[in-house]
Amino acid sequence: MLDSLGREINYLRVSVTDRCNLRCRYCMPETGIELKPHSEILSLEEIHRIIETGTRVGIRKVRLTGGEPLIRRNLSRLVQMISTIDLIDDIAITTNGLLFPEMAGELKEAGLHRLNVSLDTMNPEKYSFITRNGSLKQALRAIETALALEFHPVKINTVVIRGINDDEIMDFCRLAYNHRLHVRFIEFMPVGELGFWSRDKVITCDEIQEMIKREYRLSPWKLSRGNGPAKSYRLEGGQGSIGFISPMSNHFCHECNRLRLTADGKLRGCLYDRTEIDLKQVLRQGGSDEEILQLFIKAINLKPNEHKMGQTSWGSKNRKMYQIGG
Repeated sequence: MLDSLGREINYLRVSVTDRCNLRCRYCMPETGIELKPHSEILSLEEIHRIIETGTRVGIRKVRLTGGEPLIRRNLSRLVQMISTIDLIDDIAITTNGLLFPEMAGELKEAGLHRLNVSLDTMNPEKYSFITRNGSLKQALRAIETALALEFHPVKINTVVIRGINDDEIMDFCRLAYNHRLHVRFIEFMPVGELGFWSRDKVITCDEIQEMIKREYRLSPWKLSRGNGPAKSYRLEGGQGSIGFISPMSNHFCHECNRLRLTADGKLRGCLYDRTEIDLKQVLRQGGSDEEILQLFIKAINLKPNEHKMGQTSWGSKNRKMYQIGG
């Protein structure tokens, strides 16, 4: 299905939980987090039904997010359920990786195609600071496990924050050069804990790319699966690639092909827009597949032309990113 701008909407990001086993400083507060009761979170069967209905408007790709999706009980079962939907041809997950090594085999067997691991630093002390005591060793083990099990592609999501980890940009490039990994540098967005965000901490993708060009030759490149919003490049002579996601300096809204489903059953056309369509209410009141379908169509028709990030405040009334789905 096409939206009002003619964008083909074929990608659904599904948050399976608002809980996380880390407390990254730019995402979640250390304490005082408002979590939804379990009764408000969609069941696996409800998620499956929503995705299956979504294929009728053209949904073909699904990404599971959180919070941290791997803390959701029976996640492998959900992956297996989604894999039985004929028209879904791509199932991915975004994770901090800490629980992945123990779950990797069953996720692969269930039908998971690929994963993105969130990793902002390769310095143990800095990782502990950013995540509030997460284990870098375990995150790196997740990446090694994914490569060993031949998930493809294996992506690393790196939020670049001036004065925090911008001194590691070339370290991440070397990681992509030496391994079959795809590192995506992401501009720091004001969508989490705004007390940690400030405009002077934003380093643009153009700045990052200029740094990299001093050491590497870059050639434009597209992954065979899972290109997403990143502008990707081969590091000539290397094994992997790098990409740039620039929501602050050069947004990609004209190419956006996604909807977002929150863990409590709200359908959103944009991370930064407050408009939500309540699917859970219809589901739990015995609504038909046709009613769910019409809500998908409504969400697509209401999808905004572009986000207003940087122009308007995130605001106290908007939900944080972990409450929407990363």
